[in-house]
Amino acid sequence: MGGSATASVVGGVLLIVILAVIIWIIAAYNRLVRLRNQADASWAQIDVQLKRRYDLIPNLVQTVQGYAAHERGTLDAVVAARGNAMNMSQGGGPAQRAEAEGMLTQALGRLIAVAEAYPDLKANQNFAALQIELANTEDKIAYARQFFTSAVQSYNNAAQTLPTNLIAGLGGFRAREFFQAAGEERGPVQVRF
Repeated sequence: MGGSATASVVGGVLLIVILAVIIWIIAAYNRLVRLRNQADASWAQIDVQLKRRYDLIPNLVQTVQGYAAHERGTLDAVVAARGNAMNMSQGGGPAQRAEAEGMLTQALGRLIAVAEAYPDLKANQNFAALQIELANTEDKIAYARQFFTSAVQSYNNAAQTLPTNLIAGLGGFRAREFFQAAGEERGPVQVRF
């Protein structure tokens, strides 16, 4: 009787350990899925704000063009940078998109600087409203990027630390890139009134 009772206890303990491991695997996998989905959702928010900025740029360029038509090089640079950034939004990864967005931000900065030389343009209500919208959009992009960075960091930490990285490797969870613009030490687009 003693041998079968011991075997029964050992079998029960073994069953509990196996169930605990299975439950942990399921929980770890589900956590990775949640973190990946959160990173995807935060990337979508960056995308929404970038598209909003893309939509503002033609109006801004058109307004400046009406007052500073001979600043063609600056206007063309903004349009080209916008086109490049929009192309990257169709298939570029975070690093390529960040580089394209950095170029667009620099071109917009030059465009805003051009406006400083034209008092009539600075006084134009449409231009002022577009500058405010652009500044608000830049703030929203910065916030969305911050949220994305946090989500990617949480996801990458979970996917790369023991023991969850075992589940991540088996489940195909790969580390994500951060959205970090080239020349990150630069400030936001300066908008002056």
